[in-house]
Amino acid sequence: MALEVVCLDLEGVLVPEIWIGFAEKTGISALRATTRDIPDYDVLMKQRLRILAEHGLGLPDIQAVIATMSPMPGAREFVDWLRERFQVVILSDTFYEFSQPLMRQLGFPTLFCHRLITDERGMVVDYKLRQRDPKRQAVKAFHDLNYHVMAAGDSYNDTSMLSEADLGVLFRAPANVIAEFPQFASVTEYDELRQAFLKGSPRQLSM
Repeated sequence: MALEVVCLDLEGVLVPEIWIGFAEKTGISALRATTRDIPDYDVLMKQRLRILAEHGLGLPDIQAVIATMSPMPGAREFVDWLRERFQVVILSDTFYEFSQPLMRQLGFPTLFCHRLITDERGMVVDYKLRQRDPKRQAVKAFHDLNYHVMAAGDSYNDTSMLSEADLGVLFRAPANVIAEFPQFASVTEYDELRQAFLKGSPRQLSM
């Protein structure tokens, strides 16, 4: 019997984009930029840190906004459905300092992400990646453990994960990402993603 793991991006797939939510709360439009817009994650994060410093905003300000956020409609049910059939791991470029309230609402699936570095005032001064190209590396590691890997994401930073997986699917991706990566199936609803994973499973599962 095949060993299978499903790897999912977090923001844009299961929960709203945290930085967009924070941008809307603060009125700072430049913070709306995400990995859907800027492929280089280091460039994106340095831009975010600079904007936070310019406006005197720290981790507590971001966490206060996250505390008001909820997963996308149907996300918790989708995760529960997956966990009955597969091992499930969330591979995200978010930070553990952000994730707790949202992961609680999703039933605490396993999460691999990064860490923020803050000073004594709670200002975000840097960030620490788990490793370089972490989503691809996680999929490679699962392959080394003899897992069949299926994955879904929505942004540029997900495409190496999707390429490395046995099945990669774009979920609610923007038009620019879909156009640049036509090799991946693109779906917009959780039911479509369920069907894609069922078809991609070597076990020929049904609903």
